[in-house]
Amino acid sequence: MVEHPRNILITGASGMIGSALTRALVAREGYRVFALSRKDSAAPFYYDNNTQTTCLDPTIPLYGVINLAGPNIADKRWSDSRKKEILGSRQRLTASLSEALAKLEVKPQILLSGSAIGYYGLTASLAVDENSPAGNDFPAQVACAWEAATEPAEEAGIAVIHLRTGIVLSSQGGALQKLLLPFKLGMGGKLGKGGQFMSWISLPDAVNAIIHLLENVPSSGPVNLVSNKPVTNAEFTRQLGAVLHRPTFFNLPGGLLRLALGEMAEYLLLGSSRVQSVKLQKLGIQLQHQDLTMALKAVL
Repeated sequence: MVEHPRNILITGASGMIGSALTRALVAREGYRVFALSRKDSAAPFYYDNNTQTTCLDPTIPLYGVINLAGPNIADKRWSDSRKKEILGSRQRLTASLSEALAKLEVKPQILLSGSAIGYYGLTASLAVDENSPAGNDFPAQVACAWEAATEPAEEAGIAVIHLRTGIVLSSQGGALQKLLLPFKLGMGGKLGKGGQFMSWISLPDAVNAIIHLLENVPSSGPVNLVSNKPVTNAEFTRQLGAVLHRPTFFNLPGGLLRLALGEMAEYLLLGSSRVQSVKLQKLGIQLQHQDLTMALKAVL
């Protein structure tokens, strides 16, 4: 065993990415993983929802922090109150965490903080990467505010990496899990006209990329966690049906989706987001699942 393990704090440790990341780090020699608790005030790392303050145990020096906390933006229809909750919860916790980290006498080397490819807004067929500007719609506003909330940590000298994550493919959660039942029942099909681009990454590749960033501590900035082979929804539908050996004749009209889900449908289901990464290759991060069929077979 390593004499001095690297202590890692994860917020959102019970989520799809957080739980997979926790398992991967625990399985590696040299790591000790802690979750940020919201319920146990006696825990060494605790976030008080009432006062919106983060309490960190200074006797447990942290090597790195991975901030993934935030409610799932697709769980509920986007009412005005829900949008405030999505934005505010990410902003408040990240700001509180960053301020607490900045005050530590022994500061972590790196903060890997969650964000999303929604940062770029809807891009239609235009390919964008880490050098592209922010959009101006609601998902972009959320991502920008989420990233800005890490400023106290960055000013304190902690390397801050913004994880702009695409659609993470897993059978255990996220968009793919929700699609599995209708597709397995032979009721799968494209959404709207199917021409909208989907930017994706397999869960194993997302976890491996985060661990690579954690261990190599590159300079601060954004990293798009996506495959460089985004596909249209029609192509995603075809390949998922082929992997599951199911027909994909059913088509959900855009108007019906907008009626059922409101604004959320426009951005999460019908909007086109063609995002690639120039950073992954520069940082020496090789994705195992470069094409969609390979990724789907791996996670299913």
